[in-house]
Amino acid sequence: MSFNRFFSIVLILSCAATAFAQSKSKPSDKFRQLEEILPTANEQRTASGAPGSRYWQQRADYNIDVEIDDANQRLTGKENVTYKNLSPDTLNYIWLQVDQNIYAKDSDSQATRTMSDLKNVTPAQIEQLAAREYDGRINITNVSDSKNAPLRYTVVKTMMRVDLPVPLVPNGTFIFNVAWNYAINNQRVFGGRGGYEYFPTDKNYLYEIAQWFPRMAAYNDVSGWQHKQFLGSGEFTLEFGDYNVRITVPNDHVVSSTGVLQNPREVLTAAQIQRLKQAETVREPIKIVTQAEAMANESNQSTGKKTWVFKANNVRDLAFASSRKFIWDAQGHNVEGNKVMAMSFYPKEGNPLWEKYSTQAIIHTLNVYSRYSFTYPYPTAQSVNGPVGGMEYPMICFNGPRPQADGTYSAQTKYGLISVVIHEVG
Repeated sequence: MSFNRFFSIVLILSCAATAFAQSKSKPSDKFRQLEEILPTANEQRTASGAPGSRYWQQRADYNIDVEIDDANQRLTGKENVTYKNLSPDTLNYIWLQVDQNIYAKDSDSQATRTMSDLKNVTPAQIEQLAAREYDGRINITNVSDSKNAPLRYTVVKTMMRVDLPVPLVPNGTFIFNVAWNYAINNQRVFGGRGGYEYFPTDKNYLYEIAQWFPRMAAYNDVSGWQHKQFLGSGEFTLEFGDYNVRITVPNDHVVSSTGVLQNPREVLTAAQIQRLKQAETVREPIKIVTQAEAMANESNQSTGKKTWVFKANNVRDLAFASSRKFIWDAQGHNVEGNKVMAMSFYPKEGNPLWEKYSTQAIIHTLNVYSRYSFTYPYPTAQSVNGPVGGMEYPMICFNGPRPQADGTYSAQTKYGLISVVIHEVG
């Protein structure tokens, strides 16, 4: 066999192997068989992937108290978790996600980061290297049972295993407590799906807080515990449950959160409460907190505290945002019989773009997606402007597009905002 013929055969085989490997890893393989993707059919799930006759799903309910320290950009929280084992398995331990640990200096997320060559280093990368003294590791200060007896636990980077004092049998319930704190990341420097943004002109902060509390990891019949490390880019599944959350912030802050506000009389003025009621029936968004009120909050920087209470039923997660800079507008909307309050929260730096398009884009999305999929199930839908470019959580999403400093914006920015709201709400 000549060398040229031998080389040609090797080249053909190499190309075939490469093509085969690509077809197995990329979603462009349109002929891939479903049995390679879906688990084997059983009583829990059908061959189509739909729930079977004996389908089960775990449940976790949360009572959470959290406080934002605006002077030091620090979050402190404690939670009481009720975990219901609806599986047929007896559990000797449970796993929780502690996603905030991606900001620990020794996290897998930090260890696997790559940097461009020195010719293409960006100012943001230089700033991140200079700020590397920041350690966003979550500090777990208490893990205890319902009687406050300490529980044995092990933190494994972005996961935490808690050993149960007695096995948790099928249909059994385990109640426990966790307390924690951490330094909130500067999202403009370290990125991520949450963090703070600092405004040097008025020396105020805006917080978008997500993936911030120890949460039950999912447990299912296919893979058992879903306890792979969180690297910061993947999506995730969580157990559904009811949330009661008390968020303590400076008393001039305005808070947007998953759920429905339970104590408006304690955190809003009489005029703001009246506007919120009026918003239920208006045909265009109206301001609940006006730009003038937000600018007054910016300059006063009160040192007192208020606690905003939210309740959310049957959701898989909870996120919130807080700032004294927030303007708040709202419009009630009937989505196929479900009364939804569409709301937007944004600093003055977001105007005039946000007051024109954000809440309107929410309502458009509720109408179209409900028409072609299923009716929007929640009582609120919120869009928040801050440092996060785009990310969604139940009833709330973070969206980044903002006009220039002089208030002007391009068509690209305008449609960028509209499209990201549609994407995240949808």
